[in-house]
Amino acid sequence: MVPQSIKKIAVAHQEGSKMSGIVLSNAVRQNLSSLQATADLLATTQSRLSSGKKVNSALDNPTNFFTASGLDARSSDINNLLDGIGNGVQILQAANTGITSLTKLVDSAKSIANQALQTVSGYSTKSNVSTTITGATANDLRGTTSYSSTSAAGNVLYSGAAGGATAATSAATLGGTAGSLVGSGVVNNNLTVPVAIDSTTRLFAAGGGGTAGLTTQANTTFTDGSKLSVNGKTITFSATAVPGASAVAAGSSLSSTNVVTDSGGNSTVYLGTAADSAATVGDLMAAIDVASGAQSITAINATTKIATLTGGAGASSITGGTVTLKSSTGADLSISGTADMLASLKLTASLGSSVTTVAAARATSSSSLGSLIEDGSTLNVNGKTITFKNTLSTDVNAIPTGFGKPSGAHYATDGNGNSTVFLQDATAADMLSAIDLATGTKSATIATSVATVTTPAGNVASTVLSGALKLSTGTAADLSITGTGNALAALGLNGPTGTDTSFNASRTASAGNVSGKSLTFTSFKDGAAVNVTFGDGTNGTVKSLAQLNTALAANNMVAVVDNATGKLTISASNDFASHTLGSSDGGAIGGTLSSTLTFSSASAPVADTNAQNTRAGLVKQYNDIMDQIKTTAQDASFNGVNLLDGDTLKLVFNETGKSTISIQGVSYNPTGLGLSTLTSGTDFIDNDATNSVLAKLSTASTTLRSQASAFGSNLSIVQARQDFSKNLINVLQTGSSNLTLADTNEEAANSQALSTRQSIAVSALSLANQSQQGVLQLLR
Repeated sequence: MVPQSIKKIAVAHQEGSKMSGIVLSNAVRQNLSSLQATADLLATTQSRLSSGKKVNSALDNPTNFFTASGLDARSSDINNLLDGIGNGVQILQAANTGITSLTKLVDSAKSIANQALQTVSGYSTKSNVSTTITGATANDLRGTTSYSSTSAAGNVLYSGAAGGATAATSAATLGGTAGSLVGSGVVNNNLTVPVAIDSTTRLFAAGGGGTAGLTTQANTTFTDGSKLSVNGKTITFSATAVPGASAVAAGSSLSSTNVVTDSGGNSTVYLGTAADSAATVGDLMAAIDVASGAQSITAINATTKIATLTGGAGASSITGGTVTLKSSTGADLSISGTADMLASLKLTASLGSSVTTVAAARATSSSSLGSLIEDGSTLNVNGKTITFKNTLSTDVNAIPTGFGKPSGAHYATDGNGNSTVFLQDATAADMLSAIDLATGTKSATIATSVATVTTPAGNVASTVLSGALKLSTGTAADLSITGTGNALAALGLNGPTGTDTSFNASRTASAGNVSGKSLTFTSFKDGAAVNVTFGDGTNGTVKSLAQLNTALAANNMVAVVDNATGKLTISASNDFASHTLGSSDGGAIGGTLSSTLTFSSASAPVADTNAQNTRAGLVKQYNDIMDQIKTTAQDASFNGVNLLDGDTLKLVFNETGKSTISIQGVSYNPTGLGLSTLTSGTDFIDNDATNSVLAKLSTASTTLRSQASAFGSNLSIVQARQDFSKNLINVLQTGSSNLTLADTNEEAANSQALSTRQSIAVSALSLANQSQQGVLQLLR
């Protein structure tokens, strides 16, 4: 601020200038003028510092003042538009939030529709037509087919000589004559008088020395712990007493009073401790028969543990002092033991304690069919298995679980085409019956362990004719036989060279009763019309159920066939379970087959009450979601604007109103999304109705995603313009400031300089006044 004294001097100067009588010196007048100029500059500087502007009015700088005023005015106008733009952003975000919720609700509705697809069919019976084709199966819908062969009439497939030296007959046996070992007389190593041998002869004389046994306690022919091996089974001799029934292990038996045999065919012969308990030659022969298979254990008394042996003519015997040991018909006979033991039965001339083996091979006979079939051999006939077992058909342990044996037969069957043939008494006729069961020429039913075998009408059973096998089949398949062991060779089915591993025979087929016939259906529920011709499955014809269903699938139909009765049923598929064939929905039947066979009238579908109740519950859940879609769309508003309820949002971006955007809203209630509430009994009743709803839901999802993208694009535009406006306001305000604002650093420096200048001027004025005061003093 200017000091009061200076102001007074200036005032005085001004007043003095008015007074012509006052005269100031030139120095005083110059200093006073300088003080006035400095005071004016200092006042201007102080004004700029206090306001912060160097242009405070048009007088300061008209150009800058009015330019800055214009920039400030535009900045203010744009700033006023920012609030509207901000509201626009929130309106768009509210709409986007609503679309997100609507999308989730539509997805929930889809889930409910998919539940309807996954529930059981809404109809217990679908609309269908049916007819019966005699003999039709899933593999061949043409029905009963006649077959012929160039080798014989009717169904006969094969005419060939069986293996073997003689012509076959139906009674020819499958096994051969049992191999046997014959020993006449007895070699008693330590006795000079031979023992007269029979089945009651003891193996050794208990109590010593006599001739009542084959050996005495003085020699070592049969002693405690000695053994014989018979066809891999072991016979052990024990010098102890025979155990009581309670001491016999489970699964073992007293096959005679002095022999205990286990379930594997191994035996212990008790030599005894007294004459009345000593084992006999008959006991040993029984043990050998069990080990070789010549006899079988068929029953065990639960109390006494005594076993019943069966085997008949295959059992060993003693006639006139000659011992004959026999094998089963399915294995050769091999016995190993010390030479002394075998010599006692006159089975070898060698003597001593070294182990010796004697053997006898089986032999074919004039009543055998070809060569002998080995135990365990099999035939695989068209996928069914025939197993040959070296046992008697009367052996209670021979019939496998689940199998049954026909009365008087020597084979057993499981009723499904698989059989077991018992070699010891089976004949060619038994084997041919087993083949017929495998090929389907015969069929069997099982009741407990008894099988009843029948030959269906039209089938010709296999037989033996003129010494050759005549094999047949009752199915549409050709005959294919493979084997294990020597079964193929024994039956002469291994080809002319004897080395083939399989036997095959094919038939010439004549057409079934529907072959060449056509079947048509008009388009059913917008499907493709069906026109099929039955044939062998080639050149576009239909033979199997799978081929027919492939053709029907395009017309929304499905077929099933009952293999037992030949009934063919064609019905609507699950997707169209509520629709009726042959009605306004299409699917009318025609073709030459419909005139050849009698088809039933198309039945109406029968609703499943429980399933429809379940689907009705799903309809209610779906409708609840539709209500939520409606209210959600109504609630997606901001500041009174709802872009999901049809409102339009218009935003202005500049002060002239020329830059704007107009965002058109949508009506996304259920109707706007192409959806509607469902009706029980009409919607969700079958897959077609459900898929129709799913299609609309999928369209609604696509619509929501598309609109979300559109709103997202609009939001990006609005947010970009919002950022632009904020930045432009800053640019305008900065430009205005650059035109009017003072440089405070410069003005502060000016103020400091002017203050100093003012102080110097006051000092100069004081000096000038002092010179005048000196003159005044002189005058005094």
